[in-house]
Amino acid sequence: MQKKTIILIIAIAVIGTVFLILKNGNKSTEAQSQNNQIAENQSKEEKQSAEKIQVFVFHATQRCYSCIAIGKLAGETVNEYFQPELRDGKIEFREINVDLPENKELAYKFQASGSSLFIMARTTSQKTLGFGG
Repeated sequence: MQKKTIILIIAIAVIGTVFLILKNGNKSTEAQSQNNQIAENQSKEEKQSAEKIQVFVFHATQRCYSCIAIGKLAGETVNEYFQPELRDGKIEFREINVDLPENKELAYKFQASGSSLFIMARTTSQKTLGFGG
């Protein structure tokens, strides 16, 4: 009798757990579907061809090994994979020392201090879409 009771309790617990998992799984699937729809709508709105891409590597006068490597690799990547765009002026790559007086205004505009990499897409509507930090 005691064995049957234990088996019955375990069976109820397993069935309850499976039910809860399936119920919550549907909620996350619905939420994921809504998130995908929102992202898809946003990307449709934002899909515009960029007139120009700007890649700015901000740095201080004193740079550590990692900061130097980031600037070097960013430059090599742009030069290796985007040579025609660089030549045509569609991509602009610059390393900018934030400590120099002539770069203070640009550094302030981007709120760049120390080492930062910014990639901006300038669109025909004068919108700027950017990634950086």
